[in-house]
Amino acid sequence: MMTTDFGAELEGQVAIVTGASSGIGEATAQSLASRGASVVLAARREDQLEELASKIEDEDGDALVVPTDVTDDEDIDNLVESTTDKYGRIDILVNNAGYMPLTHIADADRETLQTTIDVNLRGLITLTHAVIPTMLEQESGHIVNISSVAGRFLMANSSHYNAAKAGVKMFGDALRLDVAAEGIRVATIEPGSVATELMEDIPDEELKQEIEEYGASMRPLRPKDIARTITFVATQPDHVDINEVLIRPLDQVQP
Repeated sequence: MMTTDFGAELEGQVAIVTGASSGIGEATAQSLASRGASVVLAARREDQLEELASKIEDEDGDALVVPTDVTDDEDIDNLVESTTDKYGRIDILVNNAGYMPLTHIADADRETLQTTIDVNLRGLITLTHAVIPTMLEQESGHIVNISSVAGRFLMANSSHYNAAKAGVKMFGDALRLDVAAEGIRVATIEPGSVATELMEDIPDEELKQEIEEYGASMRPLRPKDIARTITFVATQPDHVDINEVLIRPLDQVQP
């Protein structure tokens, strides 16, 4: 059930959420819809997007499914065109799609390294680039980029992932310098340990077990915790730009 206690601050606004088929993206789409936004659901798994759209519509929300691989430029263009064709505007972009194949650099193949950069950074930049012209024309918009604690703190067996997520942070900071004067806000969200499917991307079973045990040593965040944070950021008055939020479980004292 979507929470509607806080009214409809986002009524009339349109939000694109990538990685919306599960985890943080799914929870964020539901949360934004509960505040009145029309949500565009983007991910590769169309069947799961359709299920999510049905849930949102059952709660009187509005959702559009656009299957999207953020590493594919044609998919990105189709996502933006489909959104503007139906709604005529884009108010919020949540760049959430992620890929976390943690491994020692010597054990990683080049395809894994490239995909890590393509999903976490290049796709995010490319989609933002595709959305910005619409926001500039509107003289308003909100880019919310999902980075990670790995974008701020170093971790072993994570050099390629650290680099990608740090790039997200720097891209967002620099982007704000370019677009703030045009009324476009930019935020970077840096989650710590969250119970999502992201662990499934780790190819090294021993390392995956170590990280799972580390997660089990604390009370990890849930996707709804991050979605609540994103919604808080997105529902601020137009003159308020929350630039960065680092959010970790209470008992996560290491990255």
